[in-house]
Amino acid sequence: MSFFISDAHAQAAAGGPSSVFSLALPFILLAVFYFLMIRPQQKRVKEHKAMVEALKKGDEVVTSGGLGGTITKVGDGFLQVQVAPNVEVTVQQNAIASLLPKGTLKKA
Repeated sequence: MSFFISDAHAQAAAGGPSSVFSLALPFILLAVFYFLMIRPQQKRVKEHKAMVEALKKGDEVVTSGGLGGTITKVGDGFLQVQVAPNVEVTVQQNAIASLLPKGTLKKA
């Protein structure tokens, strides 16, 4: 009947105690992952939040969709952005990707 069921064989004992490095490796990798990926992302989120909270009327901005304009009205969670003469769009404050220096956008 050994044709269908393979015989069990005992394995040799492990070759001694594990090295400390192999035990600490997961913690070292986690620390590297934290400092290279998680921490910089948290810093960027904090900077973006501060920039969005500081937006005011007259600031020139670019949205995450690439639309550039001047802020004409600041509300709770939303902004009115003038993208052309007599053309205003309403965008969420979090959709603002960057704040431009004054005079960057040329008036048509």
